[in-house]
Amino acid sequence: MFTPGGGQQPPRQPEFDLEQLFGRVRGLLGGAGGRFGGGNLGVIAVAIIALIIIIWAATGVYQIGPGEEAALRLFGAVQGSPVADEGLHWWWPGPVGNRDVMNVEEIRRMELGFRSNEAATNTPIPEEALMISGDLNIVDVQMVVQYRISELNNFLFKVDDPGEQLRAIPEGRPDGRTLKDGAEAALRLVVGQRSIDDVLVRGREVVETDTRERLQDILNGYEAGIEVTSVQLQDVKAPEEVRDAFDDVLRGRQERETRINQALAYEADVIPRARGDAERIIEAAEAFRRARIETANGEARRFEAVLNEYQSSPEVTRQRLYLEALEAVFPGVTKIIVDPETDPVLILGQNGSIIPAPIGPSPNP
Repeated sequence: MFTPGGGQQPPRQPEFDLEQLFGRVRGLLGGAGGRFGGGNLGVIAVAIIALIIIIWAATGVYQIGPGEEAALRLFGAVQGSPVADEGLHWWWPGPVGNRDVMNVEEIRRMELGFRSNEAATNTPIPEEALMISGDLNIVDVQMVVQYRISELNNFLFKVDDPGEQLRAIPEGRPDGRTLKDGAEAALRLVVGQRSIDDVLVRGREVVETDTRERLQDILNGYEAGIEVTSVQLQDVKAPEEVRDAFDDVLRGRQERETRINQALAYEADVIPRARGDAERIIEAAEAFRRARIETANGEARRFEAVLNEYQSSPEVTRQRLYLEALEAVFPGVTKIIVDPETDPVLILGQNGSIIPAPIGPSPNP
């Protein structure tokens, strides 16, 4: 069609008639009603629609088991905190609503530097395991990271991760490349600050602790919703080219540690016994000293008592001392020789020796 001015007029669009559309629908329903019993068609249609709605709504029922949580979405938007109550729940079914039920208490595992298989053999991954220590040595480190989901919404929706096919981690979950790269970065940083001796022998526990803390800081910065429960070094060794030399050094250090431990054990055994003997000797000497002092004091007091008695009664005291001396001498005497012409009396002891008799008290003048 052309306009009077010679231009071409665009074709006229048909007008949309709502009443005409409803009339056609009523005509279709009326024709079908004639075949199925007239006016009951409307009731049947409503019942079918209601049944479809009920079935659709029933698909929104879901269950939460022990240790599980459910993240809810409505038209793609996250709705509040995850649901953690165990039992049956209902949420809008798709495509209106979505729910993601996951076990947040399960301890998951990630391997770095190697991959294990069902045959219980490990396949090394050199590009992940080889790293440089603080003293510029190359060390081969294999590590296992254990983790769990700490915040489900962050775990599902905060990090856009490409996933990892080797560990069957789907796209969008941060325990794929995000966790692996973070663990590798944390381990390389910790190993790069220490000597190879600390990594191989002396500081394995410290390396594990520092790596776990640094990895957790990285994941918290990403808001990945992951809690690292443990980091365990599996196989730490020198590269294959220099392994024999490193093994010799390690054996020498282990032997040195063994000798040191043996010396410490000998020291711990000998020194206490020597100290005990010294204490025993000191106590015996102290007891002997106290006994000698008490004996000397007793003798001195006895002498002073005798002196006091002698000063008060000299004759009586001299006679008593003479008799006491005879009592001390006579038990060992076998023979007594009395010679009127000799003074004092001679006494023969048990071995034939001559014992001078005690001098008797002087007669009174």
